Amino acid sequence: MNIGSAWLLNTVNGEGGQTRLDTRLSPLGTMAPTGSLTSRPGVIPGSPNGRDTITGLAVEAGGSGMSTRVAPGRAIVQGTAAAGAYPVYVPEYTSITFTDGDAGNPRIDLVVLRVYDDQQDASGNTAAVIEVVPGVPAGLPKAPAAPPASLTLAEVFVKAGASAGTGGIDWKKAVVDRRQATVAAGGIIPADRGLGFDGAYPGQYRDSGTGLQRWDGKQWQDLQPTWQDYTPEWGAESDIQPANGLLTGRFLKVGAQVQFYASLKIGPMSSWGGFAGFTSDWYVTLPVPPRVALPGNFRARTGQGSGAYYFGGCYIYRTSPSDKQFAGLPAGTGVARWWSCNDSDGKPSSKRVGGAYPATPSSNSWYEIWGTYEAAA
Repeated sequence: MNIGSAWLLNTVNGEGGQTRLDTRLSPLGTMAPTGSLTSRPGVIPGSPNGRDTITGLAVEAGGSGMSTRVAPGRAIVQGTAAAGAYPVYVPEYTSITFTDGDAGNPRIDLVVLRVYDDQQDASGNTAAVIEVVPGVPAGLPKAPAAPPASLTLAEVFVKAGASAGTGGIDWKKAVVDRRQATVAAGGIIPADRGLGFDGAYPGQYRDSGTGLQRWDGKQWQDLQPTWQDYTPEWGAESDIQPANGLLTGRFLKVGAQVQFYASLKIGPMSSWGGFAGFTSDWYVTLPVPPRVALPGNFRARTGQGSGAYYFGGCYIYRTSPSDKQFAGLPAGTGVARWWSCNDSDGKPSSKRVGGAYPATPSSNSWYEIWGTYEAAA
């Protein structure tokens, strides 16, 4: 059985001692895991004044000609699962130089912290280096793929014809920071370069920038939820589909409970369908689909005067494959439908709100829908 260990064997006991591979694969200062033998690569966060998430290994946007510097810092570079993770530190500023630009097209180069390990990659080299990976010149250039066992630090735009003699790289706007943070197992990962990554295990935490989130095995859940914006879609279950209304929405999700608010304002370019004696039966989409159908609230103002206000309700609903009236909406979409209110004289009505009821819309007419419901699993 081939089991590796750290701090167990030494070079004088006749068994070979601790190898570099033993050290990398043994859980010493374990970083945030991404698998059974892999760790989240990234730069160790921190700044001298505590104001910045990461200052280490920053590619300076104040270079000269075709050269710039990379700041000191510490990082974890993940190799293959079989090779393990490499702890790396850069103790001082490191200068890097880019090759001259193509004569006809710009390119995007990567700056990476890369580990060469001859025992693992047969490269003939064993070292940690900061390296420039040149991109391919093109009219609309793309950054190249990062090489194995490397950590991307930045993308640098190299304009066509760039050279030391022509002024070099436009450093004020050429550098795009691509560093990401990593922390020890159980640590809270900062939201330093976006939130587009899944958790590795239920119970992992991250900082969203406004509060803490916990990975539940499927998605990140806010521990201290905040209201978020969403843009509802406006539609009709019958007649002509409406268009060009000003739509806004907000929602708060706490576990499975969702509170939402959506508004629709009619403008000069809006169209709504409907004609006298017929309603187009409007709806707006919800931020997340509901588990079960529930009642909601409705309010509107159409026209002028005190009689132009209408109050009523709506129906919080999740569409099904048999619902043919929701044109273009996938089955399982949450909608607030069947808006209802009293007639202008205050008497109850069975009609549904749309392009002809409770009154023909005009510019600046507005409609509001809100409620609370249980989100679908």
